[in-house]
Amino acid sequence: MSVHININKICKSYDDVEALKDITLSINAGEIFGFIGPDGAGKTSLFRILTSLLIPTSGTATVGDYDVVKDYKKIRQSTGYMPGRFSLYLDLTVEENLNFYASIFNTSLKENYDLIKDIYIQIEPFKKRRAGDLSGGMKQKLALSCALIHSPKLIILDEPTTGVDAVSRMEFWELLKKMQKRGITIIVSTPYMDEAALCDHVALIQGGKLLAVDKPENIVKSFKGSLFAVSANNMHKLIYDLDNLMNTSNVFRFGETIHITSNIDDDLLYTENAHKHLSESGYHNITINRVEPVIEDCFLALMDQDMVKG
Repeated sequence: MSVHININKICKSYDDVEALKDITLSINAGEIFGFIGPDGAGKTSLFRILTSLLIPTSGTATVGDYDVVKDYKKIRQSTGYMPGRFSLYLDLTVEENLNFYASIFNTSLKENYDLIKDIYIQIEPFKKRRAGDLSGGMKQKLALSCALIHSPKLIILDEPTTGVDAVSRMEFWELLKKMQKRGITIIVSTPYMDEAALCDHVALIQGGKLLAVDKPENIVKSFKGSLFAVSANNMHKLIYDLDNLMNTSNVFRFGETIHITSNIDDDLLYTENAHKHLSESGYHNITINRVEPVIEDCFLALMDQDMVKG
């Protein structure tokens, strides 16, 4: 039931803006593949090309055996798309939206009920409620049900959990895992690094360019240098003073601390020098702890390297 995706040297320009720059990668059939990147990185443009809603400036892409330009009708029959913004009809009820989208593909809610059952049973008690009156989590489940109603081989989800509470996010990913077990290939973009870790492979994308493509654990293993979490009494000013610390390559705000990367192998010497530097700069309540990197650290480091190259 699942399909593989091949993307070969895809470029997309809007007038003078290059949204995608020579994107080449393969996505295995039946996997959950995640794209991580800031707003404007090119994720939505790539997704619209894969769903045949945009024509690339150059390059090719195939979904299974179908070319996204030449075979766009077949692509649309075999692909489900959930855009970043809720795009269903707000004045129609849950049930009416599902029946409408099913009719577009010459099927029905009754015919494909088993396919969406795991999702739909959570919103079925509200099937007579207008879509505009649903909560964020319920809108998300309705949109996913509509994307699945025609039994697609591939679903593409553009930041589906943005603005949704933590519990609903967790439930949503449990549903994605169930769909994967049915053999559906899933492509998803997310701003949440804990979600990225749930993907089989991830692509880090910035400014329309791929920075890295690998399994999440391999991207973490590729992190270079020792990582430390630093805090002190004046966090707003601290990040600027850490930029001037010797043997330091990256300085990023990370939650309630600042993450810095050492360029030397001697962790003890580095922390002693860092503590001395901050003390002499007038800081107190200083803490410097070695921490293990996560995907976000790797992405920020790669973004920084890319900016230096640029």
